[in-house]
Amino acid sequence: MPRYALKVEYHGAPFAGWQRQKDQATVQGRIEAALAKLEPREHTIAAAGRTDAGVHALGQVAHCDMDGTWEPFRLCEALNYHLKPAPVAIVGCAAVADDWHARFSALQRQYLFRILMRRAPATHQDGLVWQVKHDLDIGAMQAAAAHLVGRHDFTTFRSTICQADSPVKTLDRLDITRVDTRHGPEMHFDVRARSFLHNQVRSFVGTLERVGAGSWTAEQVAGALAARDRGACGPVCPPQGLYLAHVTYEGDPFG
Repeated sequence: MPRYALKVEYHGAPFAGWQRQKDQATVQGRIEAALAKLEPREHTIAAAGRTDAGVHALGQVAHCDMDGTWEPFRLCEALNYHLKPAPVAIVGCAAVADDWHARFSALQRQYLFRILMRRAPATHQDGLVWQVKHDLDIGAMQAAAAHLVGRHDFTTFRSTICQADSPVKTLDRLDITRVDTRHGPEMHFDVRARSFLHNQVRSFVGTLERVGAGSWTAEQVAGALAARDRGACGPVCPPQGLYLAHVTYEGDPFG
């Protein structure tokens, strides 16, 4: 069965996350339904990451196995036709080897988180950012984030329902940038690792926002990490500002 890699973009608001669920709209379920329109049978696709309800994607990657051989552009166009009007788009498609796997072949996952800092209600960015009504101290946040980079036991920043075998992960990058947009100033978090624990990025951002607001210090974040205790974590931020931005593979299948 020919295998194809799919680069997927979606708005997470209408979905109960990526993973197929009974009686709930999910991104995986929507794409599998579109595939069934092309080849009428039950389809099961795999993805680089299982995003939660409300989380978006700019560069999620999945793979599918087809009965027939498809020209990648034609498969992409056909899927997008059948995905309408859901806010899901296949923005890239490529034929890959039979043993290539969207999840297990991934070398790194990159997440973007956006915080909009303004008092007026968000209109155009509603549902796409986490809005806070106060300015944030980027220097303090960067100092705190430095304690999190590297290989650590991240029990403090791990959801209690996380199913990972180990809380030990290596965080490759946690960079914070202030971006002035027409909607107002934003803080952008660039977070990268080979793999993440459940709610790890949202736990980072929620805790670092407290540092930027002056409620926590960088030293308290270091102490929370060392505690290896979920109760030591700051608040978990909402999902609306989180995007799965990019997945890195050995040899980009999309060129």
